[in-house]
Amino acid sequence: MSPSPDKNAAPPAPEPLRVPVADSHTHLDMQDTTVEQALATAASVGVTTLVQVGCDVKGSRWAAETAAAHENVHAAVALHPNEAPRIVLGDPDGWSRQGARSGGGDGALDDALAEIDRLAALPHVHGVGETGLDFFRTGEDGMAAQERSFRAHIEIAKRHGKALVIHDRDAHADVLRVLEEEGAPERTVFHCYSGDAEMAQVCASKGYFMSFAGTVTFKNAQPLRDALAVAPLELVLVETDAPFLTPAPYRGRPNAPYLIPLTVRAMAAVKGVDEDAMATAISANTARAFAY
Repeated sequence: MSPSPDKNAAPPAPEPLRVPVADSHTHLDMQDTTVEQALATAASVGVTTLVQVGCDVKGSRWAAETAAAHENVHAAVALHPNEAPRIVLGDPDGWSRQGARSGGGDGALDDALAEIDRLAALPHVHGVGETGLDFFRTGEDGMAAQERSFRAHIEIAKRHGKALVIHDRDAHADVLRVLEEEGAPERTVFHCYSGDAEMAQVCASKGYFMSFAGTVTFKNAQPLRDALAVAPLELVLVETDAPFLTPAPYRGRPNAPYLIPLTVRAMAAVKGVDEDAMATAISANTARAFAY
């Protein structure tokens, strides 16, 4: 009997896609690799473009710098929904992987948003996000800061003509409400889409892109597959959210852009189209969503 694989070991590379696609949402700065290695490994399986996403000021600066240095990397910059209340409240149990700092109040949030605004103006930054609402980690005391930050990001995206990349966790109705109240940007992407089929129909009616991650391969994710089934093919993207959300059969092990083919093939099966058609649509959709 062979030993079980190390849960921290990188999964093997899947069979390459015949039609190249983009990973519409990844965090290279959180992966155990260099940018050059990640790009080379991804390209070897047909993942030729990456959208590097910032979650705070430091990560957003890094995303912008990385995109400037690599033509196949495009940046998205933002304060993650859980970053905004952490800045305002100084939450010692905050989500940030860089450690909590003392809260600076609304002024500190304004300063951070001003830096995101500056970065969003750069030509190699193609998205403002991930922003939105997350009621899984943030309690009622942080909701006001989250919503204020979300509204500010919507305004920044519209003013600079960039895609809005939305993080929506346990907050579907409120995210849709804020988008309606503020007026969504022309190009809006629901990152790691987590709604049901009914919400997918709402998103489709608004022209919102829905990006599916490795979660669509999970056994317990039938509602997510039902949503993908009704999502128009021209509004569907694929992502890793690496190093998180590794697709089956490697769930729990480190994720990376080179594993995108596993998710693309699962999506093709749900949509009832062949792999090449799925990849062709995803490639065109991602370029349209992020205007590159």
